[in-house]
Amino acid sequence: MKRIEVDVDLLREFERGLDPRHPERSRVPARVLGYGEISTVFAIEVEGMCGLAFKRLPIFHTEEEMGKYRATYEEYNRLLEEEIGLSLPPHGYAAFLTDTGRPIFYIVQQELPALSVGNRAIHLLPRQDILLLVRRVLQELCKVWEFNRRQGYWQVGIDGQISNWAIAGFDPEHPHLDEGTRLDYMDTSTPLFRVQGMEQLNPELFLRSAPPFLAWALRLLFLEDVVNRYYDFHRVAVDLVANFYKEQRPDLVPDLVAVVNEVFSQEAPHLGVPPIWEKEVRAYYREDAQIWSLYLSARKVDRFLRTRILRREYPYILPEKIQR
Repeated sequence: MKRIEVDVDLLREFERGLDPRHPERSRVPARVLGYGEISTVFAIEVEGMCGLAFKRLPIFHTEEEMGKYRATYEEYNRLLEEEIGLSLPPHGYAAFLTDTGRPIFYIVQQELPALSVGNRAIHLLPRQDILLLVRRVLQELCKVWEFNRRQGYWQVGIDGQISNWAIAGFDPEHPHLDEGTRLDYMDTSTPLFRVQGMEQLNPELFLRSAPPFLAWALRLLFLEDVVNRYYDFHRVAVDLVANFYKEQRPDLVPDLVAVVNEVFSQEAPHLGVPPIWEKEVRAYYREDAQIWSLYLSARKVDRFLRTRILRREYPYILPEKIQR
């Protein structure tokens, strides 16, 4: 796929005037497209940037560290597209140093219609089409584990949440999909893959946006487990279904559990994935929601301490509230 090229000078100018607390009030205005648990996706509303979505990663300490991430990011995209066969939106990146010497990495993708993204589409599609959407997501995820199974050099991890997929050609006026509908996978900013068992992404990058007073506990209690979950198809499927609680569609969970187990037992028995259970999904979501809620609250405390008490820069864009 052709790589998107962007004007780095325009991005530098945007970065100079960025207001992380209120991106829409920046000197070059930005429009938030979506908040993740760690990063934010936004559009930059200036000529030359139209139709593009940006994810800003201010997590690097040195150019060398950013360069290693860039190589990992490029290889992950190649593996997903060329080796595994997932469809990705047109994408690219830009990397530079700010005026203060901070390394900044921007992931760039073609902006997709907002209502075509899975977590928005599930509020428009009829029930049976939502079940089909999740089945199609699972079929795409099967490609990842089939790739991992048929060779031993690479092992690829992936976050299969419904908000990471977009429905190609989606018409919100006539919401529908079928078995042949293409899904585009959007979340390549955490390029998780192992080469002969060695993780290629520095897992410490997960902790860069965490408050210093919390990072040691996250490292000790959660970091290894969070990374490992994306290599375990059973846990990825649990996370996929549990996400429907966050997206305010708990009514779908029992049927989605059945869809997952049908795919595991009838379409991919060769992968040997154990079934998931509704009780397991519910317990997972409760624990996950508590962890991320506490994490966001701690980040806001850290932002207050840095900006109001220490009068220092806080480079991250935080949501005011995430509905769970």
